[in-house]
Amino acid sequence: MQVRKINATSIAAIIGLAGFAQPAFAYLDPSTGSMIISAILGVLATIGLALKTYWYKFKSLFRARPSEPPAEIRPDGSAADTGNNSAR
Repeated sequence: MQVRKINATSIAAIIGLAGFAQPAFAYLDPSTGSMIISAILGVLATIGLALKTYWYKFKSLFRARPSEPPAEIRPDGSAADTGNNSAR
């Protein structure tokens, strides 16, 4: 794969040609501005939610998982039988 470098002449040509652009004389009503702001806020909220979701998934990779559930302790200090291994 060949990587092309942008030289100073290309940058100067792009800036120079951008200066010759014709005015558009376009009309944007007030609701268009609020629509653009709403779209930008929606994109930012979506990006924030995605980052939050993947952050919690990333943190869960490093969280220690208990090997077995803790035993119940009675008020008198003895361990309670949870009933999983009891013979009836």
